[in-house]
Amino acid sequence: MTSTAQGHRLSAATGIHRGDRAYQQDQVEIIPHARVPGCALGVLADGMGGKSGGRKAADQVILTAQQLFERYAPSRDDAAETLKQLVLEAHLMIKLTAITSEEEPHSTVAAFLISPTRECHIVHAGDSRVYFFRGAEMVSRTSDHSFVQRLVNEGQLTEEEANSHPQSNLLTGCLGTTQDPPLTVTRIERMELGDSVLACSDGLWHYFTPRELGAIVEALPPREASEMLIDKARQWARGGGDNLSLALVRVDALAA
Repeated sequence: MTSTAQGHRLSAATGIHRGDRAYQQDQVEIIPHARVPGCALGVLADGMGGKSGGRKAADQVILTAQQLFERYAPSRDDAAETLKQLVLEAHLMIKLTAITSEEEPHSTVAAFLISPTRECHIVHAGDSRVYFFRGAEMVSRTSDHSFVQRLVNEGQLTEEEANSHPQSNLLTGCLGTTQDPPLTVTRIERMELGDSVLACSDGLWHYFTPRELGAIVEALPPREASEMLIDKARQWARGGGDNLSLALVRVDALAA
């Protein structure tokens, strides 16, 4: 996908793989704004619960995002409020789905909204992440709503230890649970040429350091970068890999 605005274009790609699981419970989409060039929404959901419960939950996240973004007008609407609405509405829809099904559907969410002025807002719940790179350097990433991230924050674990911790899959916040989801929106004031934003599920980021991710997203166009990230994650999973997905957008100069 390419979306052009004055002086720059957004180059984008998504990637998804079932890994070594029997079911695909990740969902990912990048939606260019129908009426406003240079405006796009990236959204990723890692579903959990039962055979089809996780997939239903992830589908609800994507559906909610599509419906909200269809009505979104960058000149009128607040991007941060729109992303909070996405989290709350998807959370509610997943809880309603749970009433009608046997499974307990839950989902993470990682989403970013890029405006035509290159401002970028980010929201997440759970352990799906959004990374922001300037060239190959990681400027920031979201902090997981998970048990091991809490231990890292408290200085009880290193990032490396957290990755292999037996309880690394325990989430402290996600969509579809009895408690309300976390609603932290972060803002990047302006994405410069060469900047990238990457949303990915734990099935992908688990295998990479920020330095490795940054090197790949800078060196290759988004389509090739996403293919390489998935290929490498699959190699390193050695037959024990989770579902994995990513959404990648880079700000590029307009071709002369």
